[in-house]
Amino acid sequence: MPKHIQGVAALLIVTIVWGTTFPAMKDLSEHFSAVWIAFLRFTLGGVLLVPFLLRGKRVDFVAGGILGLLLFAAFMFQVEALGQMSASRNAFITGLNVLIVPLLGVVAGRMPENRIIIAVLLSMAGLFAMCWDGGSWSAGDTLALAGALCFGVYVKLMEVLTRRANDMMALTAVQIITVALCAAAWIVMTEPQTIDWTDVGDRIRGNFYNLVYLGVFATAAIISLQTWGQRHASANEAAIVYAFEPGCAAIAAYFWLSETMTLRSIAGGLLLIAGMVVSQWRPTARTAPA
Repeated sequence: MPKHIQGVAALLIVTIVWGTTFPAMKDLSEHFSAVWIAFLRFTLGGVLLVPFLLRGKRVDFVAGGILGLLLFAAFMFQVEALGQMSASRNAFITGLNVLIVPLLGVVAGRMPENRIIIAVLLSMAGLFAMCWDGGSWSAGDTLALAGALCFGVYVKLMEVLTRRANDMMALTAVQIITVALCAAAWIVMTEPQTIDWTDVGDRIRGNFYNLVYLGVFATAAIISLQTWGQRHASANEAAIVYAFEPGCAAIAAYFWLSETMTLRSIAGGLLLIAGMVVSQWRPTARTAPA
């Protein structure tokens, strides 16, 4: 199987796992603030990847630091917005990065291929059908849109920086540790200095399995897979695959939180799948007759 197809398949696995994190984070949000979720999740993931720092060079540390800052910003905007709006509306606006990534390419002077344009339109239609719940614009919408912009820039830079990296796992480790350090700095600056660590420990024990799932599997393992996948797939293709995240989240919520799936949601999911298929469609070149 070509590396390019392997990369796209890896990103699809990443997206499926990301979808399952919505119910887990929704549970955690009842016990921890957004920044505490980021701190605990990425600290656990970072600790597991510390040995890979020994293999890194300056280019990996710089790239990982930049990506980590963008990922932290995107995560914070998304989770803060989640507390002010429905999960489906948040997923729709966050999914707008499927449009932002190609637009960033246009700003850089690179027009997307026709298949990417069609795939983006299908994905946007799928997101609208699956997630949009109407209503006027709110502060939560603005936060979610800021998160989508940060994530769009993150995806675009990931395409560039992973191709320049010396060691992919070192870059991933720096990225995850940067998010954890940013979260720790945020806690120090914004929360009281007298943190009740006994209470924090009790809440961690009460949410142990959610935290282990998010930290070990959905962070350390999946971000490693994402970094490798984006090295072999374009940013535009990655954004289209990531647009399927609301569909994965809806399926996870159906089984995990007993939420219902409407015909509209199913139709939206099919449009998202169609967008992914179209993004990989490359007509076979015909050989000119002699």
